[in-house]
Amino acid sequence: MSKKVVMIVTVALLLSNAMNGLDSTIISTALPAIISDLHGIQLMGWIVAVFLLGGAVTTPLWSKLGERIGNKRAYQISTTIFVLGALFEGLAPNIYFLIIARTIMGIGSGGMTAIPYIIYAEIYKDPVKRGKVFGYVTASFSTAAIIGPLVGGFIVDNFGWHWVFYINVPIGLASIAIIQWLYQAPKVKVAASKVDYLGAALLTTGLVSLLVGIEMIGKLPLLGVGAIMALALVLLAGLVAAEAQAVDPIIPSRLFKNRYLVASFVMFFLIYGFFVGFNVYVPMWAQGLLGTTAVIGGVTQIPGSITNFMGAQWSSNLERKWSTRTVVMIGFAGMLIAAGLLALAGQQTNYWLLLVAGAFQGCGIGICFTVLQVSVQQQAAHRDVPIATSFSLLVRMLGQTFMSSIYSVVLNHSLTQGVAQSNGKISMNMMNQLSDANSAKGLPAKLLPAMRAILHNGLHHIMALAFVLLVIGVAVNIFVFRPAQSKRPHFVEKSKLAHHPS
Repeated sequence: MSKKVVMIVTVALLLSNAMNGLDSTIISTALPAIISDLHGIQLMGWIVAVFLLGGAVTTPLWSKLGERIGNKRAYQISTTIFVLGALFEGLAPNIYFLIIARTIMGIGSGGMTAIPYIIYAEIYKDPVKRGKVFGYVTASFSTAAIIGPLVGGFIVDNFGWHWVFYINVPIGLASIAIIQWLYQAPKVKVAASKVDYLGAALLTTGLVSLLVGIEMIGKLPLLGVGAIMALALVLLAGLVAAEAQAVDPIIPSRLFKNRYLVASFVMFFLIYGFFVGFNVYVPMWAQGLLGTTAVIGGVTQIPGSITNFMGAQWSSNLERKWSTRTVVMIGFAGMLIAAGLLALAGQQTNYWLLLVAGAFQGCGIGICFTVLQVSVQQQAAHRDVPIATSFSLLVRMLGQTFMSSIYSVVLNHSLTQGVAQSNGKISMNMMNQLSDANSAKGLPAKLLPAMRAILHNGLHHIMALAFVLLVIGVAVNIFVFRPAQSKRPHFVEKSKLAHHPS
C-alpha cells in the first residue's frame, strides 16, 4: 500500500477508537433522559455494565479469531456487530431491549478495541512510526470524548436520546467500507495450536454469573444470591484448572507469578472502578441535584477528557525526576482529590466544584494509565508482552463493569430506603423523573428538596466508596508495587507506547 493509502486506512481504524470515545461520554450525558423515559433507574448499572462486560470477555476471543480468518475480516465483523447494537439501542422500546442491544454493542466493541492495534503492527513495521500512531489513537479518543457531552447533550435536548446511538451507524459503516476497499491484508497464517474454547466459555460464564449475582443483591433472597455467586466461583475455579492444561490458554497462569504485574493489574482494576463511578454519576449529580440541562450535565466530563490527555503527556517529564512508583502516587493524589471533593460535597454544591473534580480525576487517570501500561509491557517476559497488554485491558474493563454493578446496588438501596421513608409521598417513578432536568419540571415543587436529598444520599455513598477504592490502590502502590529497577520503563519508550484507556 502507498503511504497515502496507509494513512487513509489508519484514519478508518481511528474511527473505531473515536466511536468508543464518543460512546464513553455521550452515554453518560444521555443516561438521565434514557432512564426517565424507559423507567430504568434500578437497572441503570446494567446499561453500563453489560457493554463493558461484553467488550471485556470477548477481547481475547477477537484476537484469536483474527489469527484464523484474518484481522481485516475480524475487524469488519466486530464493527458490524457494534453498528447493529447501536441501531437496536436507538430503536429500544423498553429498558430490557436496550440492555440486550447494549450487550451486542459491547461484544462488537471488544473487537474494535483489540484488532486495530494488531493491524497497526502489520502496516507500521517501524516502532517509531507506530508510536506516533498510538499518539493519534490518544488524540482521537480524547477529542471524541471531549465533544461527546456537547454533541450528546445537544441531541438529547433537541432530538431525543435515541439519536445519540444512531450517530454511530454512518461512522461505523464508513470505517468498514474503507477497510474493505483499501486495506491489503497479509495472507492468514493459521496458528498451529487449538483455540482455548473451554477457557473462553468458562471465563465468559463465570464473569457473567458473578455480575448477575452482584446485581441481584437486594432483589433476590440471600440464598438465591449465594447460589449464583457459588456458581460463579465454581466456573472461575474451573477456568483456573482448564488454563493449566491448555496449550494456548486465554489467560496463562504464569502472569500471576510476577508480583509487579499482579500489583499493576490490581491498581488498574481499582482506578477504573473509580473512573466509571465518576463518569456515570457526576452528570446525574448535575442534572438531578443542580437541575442543569443535559448539555450542561455532559460538560462535567470535558475537563477530565482534556486533563487525561495532558496527564499522559506529563508522565514522561515526571519520570525524569521521580521513580515510577512516585509518579503513580502523584496520579493517585489527583484522583483522591476528585473523589474527596465529591464525597464531602453537600446537596447544594457549586457546579464549578464538579468541573474542578473532573479536572483532577482526568489528570490522575492519565498519569497512572500511561505509566502502568508501559511498565506492564516492560516488566512482562518478552513472550508475554501481548498477553499482559491484553489482560491489562481486560482488567480495566472488568473494574468498570463490576464496580458499575456495585454502584448500582448502592444507589438502589439508598433510593429504595428513601422512598420507603417518605410514607407514600415519593415513588420510584418520581425518582426516575428527577434524574432528567426536563422530566423533573413536572414533579411537585414542594417534594423536590426531599427527593434531591434521597438522590444525594445515594450519590454520596457512591463517591465515598470510590474514595475507598483509591485508598486501597495507594496501599498497593506503597507496599506491593516494587518493580525491578533494571526494568524500569524509560520515558522515551513511554512516549512511543502510551495510548488512551479506551
